[in-house]
Amino acid sequence: MAVSSLKSNIKKSSKDPQSTTPMLEQYLNIKSQYKDTILFFRLGDFYEMFFDDALIASKILEITLTTRDKNKENPIPMCGVPAHAAEPYITKLVKAGYKVAICEQVEDPATSKGIVKREVIRILTPGLLTTEGALDAKDNNFLVAIFKDATQDRWGLSYIDLSTGEFKTTELASEEDLLGELFRLEPKELLVPLELKNSDYIRKISQALEDIYITYDEKDCFYKENAKDKLLTFFNTISLEGFGIEDKPLSIIASSALLDYVLKTQKTLSIPISGINVYNLSNYLILDEPTKRNLELIANSLDHSKRATLLEVLDQTTTAMGGRLLKKWILYPLKDIKEIEKRLAVISTFLENFSIRKKLKKFLSKVYDLERLISRVCLFTATPRDLLGIKSSLENIPKIKVCLSNITAPPILLDELISQLDELKDIVELISRAIKEEPSLHIKDGGVIKRGFCKELDELLDIQHNARSYLAKIEATEKEKTGISTLKIGFNKVFGYYIEVSKAQSKLVPDYYIRKQTLVSSERYITPELKELEAKILSASEKSIALEQKLFNQIKKDIANQAKRIQKTANILAILDCLLCLCEVADKNKYVRPKIGDFDEIEIIAGRHPVVEKSLGFGKFVPNDIFLNREDKQLLIITGPNMAGKSTILRQTALIVLMAQMGSFVPAESAKIGLVDRIFTRVGATDYLSRGKSTFMVEMSETANILHNATSKSLVILDEIGRGTSTYDGLSIAWAVAEYLLKKDGGIKTLFATHYHELTKLSYESSKVKNLHVAVKEWQDNIIFLHQLKQGATNKSYGIQVAALAGIPKEVINRAKEILENIEQGDFNLWGEPKLLRQRSKKREVKRPIQMVLPIVSGVSQQIEQKLVTIDINNITPLQALNVLAELKQLIEKDK
Repeated sequence: MAVSSLKSNIKKSSKDPQSTTPMLEQYLNIKSQYKDTILFFRLGDFYEMFFDDALIASKILEITLTTRDKNKENPIPMCGVPAHAAEPYITKLVKAGYKVAICEQVEDPATSKGIVKREVIRILTPGLLTTEGALDAKDNNFLVAIFKDATQDRWGLSYIDLSTGEFKTTELASEEDLLGELFRLEPKELLVPLELKNSDYIRKISQALEDIYITYDEKDCFYKENAKDKLLTFFNTISLEGFGIEDKPLSIIASSALLDYVLKTQKTLSIPISGINVYNLSNYLILDEPTKRNLELIANSLDHSKRATLLEVLDQTTTAMGGRLLKKWILYPLKDIKEIEKRLAVISTFLENFSIRKKLKKFLSKVYDLERLISRVCLFTATPRDLLGIKSSLENIPKIKVCLSNITAPPILLDELISQLDELKDIVELISRAIKEEPSLHIKDGGVIKRGFCKELDELLDIQHNARSYLAKIEATEKEKTGISTLKIGFNKVFGYYIEVSKAQSKLVPDYYIRKQTLVSSERYITPELKELEAKILSASEKSIALEQKLFNQIKKDIANQAKRIQKTANILAILDCLLCLCEVADKNKYVRPKIGDFDEIEIIAGRHPVVEKSLGFGKFVPNDIFLNREDKQLLIITGPNMAGKSTILRQTALIVLMAQMGSFVPAESAKIGLVDRIFTRVGATDYLSRGKSTFMVEMSETANILHNATSKSLVILDEIGRGTSTYDGLSIAWAVAEYLLKKDGGIKTLFATHYHELTKLSYESSKVKNLHVAVKEWQDNIIFLHQLKQGATNKSYGIQVAALAGIPKEVINRAKEILENIEQGDFNLWGEPKLLRQRSKKREVKRPIQMVLPIVSGVSQQIEQKLVTIDINNITPLQALNVLAELKQLIEKDK
């Protein structure tokens, strides 16, 4: 079940009439409007939670649960957190699957009459987290909205990352495409129309993405009739043609609903969205969920972390923005040859310019996460130090441009990036003039705005600054007038400024001193002159802090107005970072530039698995060649024992193709990659067992998906099809699948690893089939894995030797050898029927086979088959034929 179904129904507890106060009445009225949230209710310096909210929050946050009105019959549960340190607590609740509504005091308690006015200023949800420290630097936090066409299986999908301002949309042709896109995006929250709540679609999504938080729209976000008008109003345009969605009604509805939801939860029009980007899946190499999982692109199959993945090998990015973009490049490889070549050309150029590359990396290392910084500015949650982060990041852009300008004849993409890189000098100048180099952590404390930025503020600050000298002057004057050497002026929040005199000299105090407090060793007094100065000082302090807050908000507004420019610059820096990263990886790991073209061949010389090679250490991995085409090498059947490296060869081929099409150099001596539209993999099923599906059912479902959707431009990776059922059924299915792939669309390029050695006979049926095997060396009844791919088939699995290596008891190994020897010597006749399952110590008859074996694996049947295959029927004489028949009969008689 989805997280939202379990946790979003937060009950409103009944109130105790005896406990009702104006404050509690206010709380309950606000809570009634936000029933599905945890309400953070501001009371002074704390956010307080009451009733069931307190019960839930205290448990998750591990904070003390107390009660209000403890002596009443029904005390009210409550708990709270300090307002200045609330972010970690809010983040923890949201990540636990709850929405949090922030209810602030929106007027000054000192000047308000009666109960302080409070309002919810923002709602935080799993898909709308932007708080600093709440998100992984190199991961996106997507909120996705989907909308289904009522008449056909077509979908509109839009997504946003509020922390970066990324807003994209597409239309999808099927439920399968929808699920595939959700798997790639891995959203934290899904917004869907209420009418889909109990649909099969949502059930499937909930099962597939177990941690996703699903929000069901109850506020008409998906209202079709005004969807377009909402977008036009927000973006202040007269048409949607500029965004490319004018003719995409499903995208319009999904995008409008998403935008509406964001505006309603953030309670502001100031959000970091400057436009909608439309994308089409047809522009990218499609990777379905099994392929993403089996190839371990961004998460491993063991603990689902980044460790031992393609992402870990390739991610040498310097900035958080570059890290997020690289992940997208891996999941969305290109199909446009020109765009691929543009990236490859930049990598080649960087490889030739080591010193420039080194300088660029140094400058990029000083760039903070501009995307998230500008988002916080737009949402008015930025701190003074966030603005300094923007300034120090932008100060590196001129240096980057100068560095890039030193490249002779830069390739097209690099030239485009240089010309579009905005130095944003106006933003740097504004922040430099306005913000102190070491400002206070919080604007409410003052000490943020530089002197010289605002004349009025300077005057107020002068009063505060000169007040110190005035106080010192008063203190010196009073000491002289009274002769009290211990006299000093102090300050506290209760009395304000006061004169303190020691007990020993208190007899010298003049009559105009007014006693305010007696301490153990001193007395405290005030004077009219001191109170007059205090009024000036405190007034100036309050006014200066208020003015600083006003100025700071205006600065943020001015910077937010330039958000689109900053976001564009951030994207260019992210692209540069990715290209530099791929260059560094290629240089360090000896990758080569692939040749990409619109042809059918895949030719990889001395290919290597990038992840396995990294784990082994450079030079220890055994490389292999792969040749695929649609003429005479369309289906490669690879045999060999377990642990020999069949799966590694399959996966490395897919990874090399993927890397080439994302615009990366590849681990090989050379690579010629014909453009691929989809990569399909069928390997393992462990991730699905917990979802109630058998291994074989998952295997067949994924195989069916491949057979239905693979095209002549696809690459198919099959590892051990049919192993989840009986030998006969498994072999039959594997054979039929292979035949189908040979014929569909004129043939689909396929790598097929199998233990069914009988499949190698497909090469007799089609010249497009080639048999390969992973070589091993036999030594004194043991085997040594060579990890080398050789021509031809193998008829041995070496299963017993592998079992011995795995630590199977010697007694079991020896018995297995006996049984295997019996089988090979003919204990099974031509029809697979057992005669004797011998043991060396005794003989016994076996009426039924303990294990079914195919006739083709018996020793006699292999001899007969080999004899028949070598006969040239067109040239054999009658006498020769009779002799062959006699030989075959003799073999059969011998087998009985």
